[in-house]
Amino acid sequence: MSSTESPDARAVPVVPPARASWVSEGEEVRTVPLPGVTLAVRSRPPATAGLPPALFVHGLGGSSQNWSALMERLADRVDGEALDLPGFGDSPPPDDGDHSITAGARVVIRYLDATGRGPVHLFGNSMGGAIATRVAAVRPDLVRTLTLVSPALPELRLQSTAVPTGLLAVPGVAALFSRLTKDWTPERRTRDVFALCYGDPGRVTSEGFARAVAEYERRLELPYFWDVMTRSARGIVDAYTLGGQHSLWRQAEKVLAPTLLVYGMRDQLVSFRMAGRASRTFRDSRLLTLVDAGHVAMMEDPDAVARAVRELLGETAAMDGRSATPRG
Repeated sequence: MSSTESPDARAVPVVPPARASWVSEGEEVRTVPLPGVTLAVRSRPPATAGLPPALFVHGLGGSSQNWSALMERLADRVDGEALDLPGFGDSPPPDDGDHSITAGARVVIRYLDATGRGPVHLFGNSMGGAIATRVAAVRPDLVRTLTLVSPALPELRLQSTAVPTGLLAVPGVAALFSRLTKDWTPERRTRDVFALCYGDPGRVTSEGFARAVAEYERRLELPYFWDVMTRSARGIVDAYTLGGQHSLWRQAEKVLAPTLLVYGMRDQLVSFRMAGRASRTFRDSRLLTLVDAGHVAMMEDPDAVARAVRELLGETAAMDGRSATPRG
């Protein structure tokens, strides 16, 4: 991936996507055309003008909705936007069908270059955490701070609960699973997702569950749903096997931005044991451990994550102030 990639055209917001997914009060979703992709971008107006920009990137099977709770809690500190990666949420698949981690990083870079919003406070969860890590490594000029929630960085020994998700990368498995589960209701599918992703599914409100069911039902009607899931899972597996300078761990070593790492001790998809390695690898890191959280801590305990982000932003602002003070 080129470290200087920049599209020819600047992003121009257009009308909201047809049949858009759930939009929380105070949010808006717009579509942004870029070379090779069309992105749905969720935003929440900042509490005051002039706040620093932030960008949120979701994980496998997720969408920009995953960040709504955290974006709301940080609206007085950042001007937040969350992407629907190509093929997820309200974004159609990319023209080239590439759902690799590198392709996801290119999309983020393309969007930031086109909009001129960088450097941003960059957030990523799971697959989005791997994408954000790659962006921060190859384009440090675009990233002011980095917050990673259960980032999908390579593990030599996967948890048994994560194996079924990894199997989606195997050709034919997604189609087989689709056939075997064709009689499952959206309610059952949604409960299974929450049981896998949440440390305590009981934290999900009845309203939140109903929204998730409706969203799952909408996605199942998309003709590309399983293909995108398969290609994206394969992209994660492929990224795990890359060595040398393209290794995600090698790129994590190159990240210059102050980094907040968030791990849940009840995560069934990214092992909590990776927290130690991550905190040693990212050179300027701090670690937030949540005892009762699973894979999506920003949804499960957004207040705790927001507090840690505020501390990170405060430290960064203080460092910026010191560096701007004349000496002598």
